[in-house]
Amino acid sequence: MNSIQRVACQQLAPELGQSERNLARSLAAISEAAHAGARLVVLPELALSGYAFRDRAEAYELAEERDGPALAAWAERACRHDVIVVGGFCERLADGAVANSSVLIEPDGRRTFYRKAHLWDRETLIFTPGDQPPPVITTAIGRVAMMICYDLEFPEWVRLVALSGAQLLCAPVNWPDGPRPRGQRPAEVTRVQANASLNRLFMLACDRSGEERGVRWVGGSSLVDANGYLLAGGETLDHPQLLLADIALEEADEKRISSHNHVLHDRRPQLYHGLLRAVPCAQ
Repeated sequence: MNSIQRVACQQLAPELGQSERNLARSLAAISEAAHAGARLVVLPELALSGYAFRDRAEAYELAEERDGPALAAWAERACRHDVIVVGGFCERLADGAVANSSVLIEPDGRRTFYRKAHLWDRETLIFTPGDQPPPVITTAIGRVAMMICYDLEFPEWVRLVALSGAQLLCAPVNWPDGPRPRGQRPAEVTRVQANASLNRLFMLACDRSGEERGVRWVGGSSLVDANGYLLAGGETLDHPQLLLADIALEEADEKRISSHNHVLHDRRPQLYHGLLRAVPCAQ
């Protein structure tokens, strides 16, 4: 019999440079999700600092070390409510460098970190990219993986966590909004649904809202099941919101999609060797 777990995305509106205010809002959001019965809550990318940094120096001033007070406050809240917290933060490194990072904090205080490997647009001018694969953590509710925003646009990266046994992929995101055809849902949401379906994997993508230095956001936080269908969210909403879903993570262990097909066993890696040496065509 499958065990049902309630999970949450807390779409917030971080304010650039308002670290104390952002921390207070995130702590209130963790408590709100826990009081609603969530066993795991995901916060947005760079939830403690805001996103649209002017340069690396500004990001460094707003950055947090792994043993810093803000993450300690998240850990205390995770322990208090017996909830797993996944959130994005600007990580302070040595010699003025910063990383776009996320952390998974378990109620017993254990922390697992990930640094965004695929940097979007001006992030390449600010952050040092990660060089490690996304972790898969065995938690009290199941096997949980992490990545961040633009990482989701690389199918090899998502497939990697599926092959590593993840049941749930949590992604703090900041999706910049842009033009799209009338009536169409954001492409970012569609990609999350496609990745979930192709890998038979639950996915939580927690977006943000608000405006920052002229940048507006999709506000499309999405909770998606292992068939690729939306459980909650997926709309463009320019305000904070709590999204909840009850899921049975064991469903992600079933990779068969017909009596003769299995999404992982049907792979033919011996035919994909070109992926290792292919160079994109010059534009």
